[in-house]
Amino acid sequence: MKNRWLIAAAAVGIHASLGSVYAWSVFKNPFIQAFGWSQLQAGMPFGLAIFLLGTSAAVMGHVVEKRGPRYSGTLSTIFWAIGLFGAGFVTSDMVSSNELRYWALLLFCVIAGIGLGTGYVTPVSTLMKWFPDRRGLATGLAIMGFGFGAFFGAPVMAKMIQGVGISNTFYILGAVYFVIMIASAQYLEPPPKDWKPAGMAEALASGKKKPAMDLMPMNANEAVKTKPFYGLWIMMFINITCGISVISVASPMAQEVTGMTALAAGGVVGMIGLFNGAGRLGWASFSDILGRPNTYITFFVVQVGAFWLLPSLKEVFIFQVVLYLIMTCYGGGFSTLPAYIGDIFGTKQVSAIHGYVLTAWAMAGLVGSALASFLRQATGSYAAMTKVYAVIFLVALAVSVAMKIFVNRELAKKHLTYGEVEGAAMATAADEEESYH
Repeated sequence: MKNRWLIAAAAVGIHASLGSVYAWSVFKNPFIQAFGWSQLQAGMPFGLAIFLLGTSAAVMGHVVEKRGPRYSGTLSTIFWAIGLFGAGFVTSDMVSSNELRYWALLLFCVIAGIGLGTGYVTPVSTLMKWFPDRRGLATGLAIMGFGFGAFFGAPVMAKMIQGVGISNTFYILGAVYFVIMIASAQYLEPPPKDWKPAGMAEALASGKKKPAMDLMPMNANEAVKTKPFYGLWIMMFINITCGISVISVASPMAQEVTGMTALAAGGVVGMIGLFNGAGRLGWASFSDILGRPNTYITFFVVQVGAFWLLPSLKEVFIFQVVLYLIMTCYGGGFSTLPAYIGDIFGTKQVSAIHGYVLTAWAMAGLVGSALASFLRQATGSYAAMTKVYAVIFLVALAVSVAMKIFVNRELAKKHLTYGEVEGAAMATAADEEESYH
């Protein structure tokens, strides 16, 4: 019997390695200075990688269900490492043409993006099965590491770029992340059939813990035909588009708005990773108490005000507080999503449904970073970008309220309230585990 907390640690190892992609803004100015690229060109590799993350997750979610997390985790490691090593080669002196360098870098970002999507969905379903008693906590643990990747990576990357250059930085990252990810992937494994954590059966029998709920259990191909699926998709698209826009320009925006140095701005990018990761664990765990619909409503209320105020905050400390608050909501949207999917559609094919919803991430990856660069170039500042996104968040808020109305209506049909249940009906748990194995 494997330890479920070590399973969680292995999941964090994979996600923390992949989450270093969020430190991309550290590379933007060095790319512009070294190769003469525009703001849009320097941001496009990041957007392309995120696009491939979302599209490949939609496909690889089914692979996780069929082949298991160890297989998909190993596959993710290979693609991610090839992408990083390839980026190191094309940014070296061995490539003399900046135009050729740019297109070759985009090619390796495609490969890395496939690794991102494959690895992202790899541990989620497995951890939800190891933590049937705390679904929100499980998804928070699974996805927390992705946010922490930039926290650990960004300051180190900034110093490495200054010390050993862009190319060698990619080589070193590729080697380190390969070792971490391949070791983590080998430990991932779903629990035995009918396994439950100690004390869970007694807690259910005594009424201290309520059984989880599946409002409308169905497989992935059935789920994509429902209105709640598209409600989740729209909320995630807006949350990710706006969040990625901030992440992709975090370093230069912090320098412009507050006047901090490039090195200090690199530290801000790292702290974004910390709060992104902390928000993933904190909000997902809190959603077990508050409920998934109320949690998403809170995300959007907070971000409407935060995005509107951000570009006017010249004081460094206040700017960072608001920026990090945005990042907790951004990360929390990702980590609470799988539990929300489980609440509505059940856990039988949660990885596959999760992958389908993450196509919103693919679209947002292209739209977010490209729109941020366009607005910056068109207006000469980041104020227009953040105010536009504040208005867009009003749409997400309306959708989140509609989702809550739907959930309450479905619960009323079952004569339940959200506070009396947590996720999918335990009566189906054994069948779902048997189907998985």
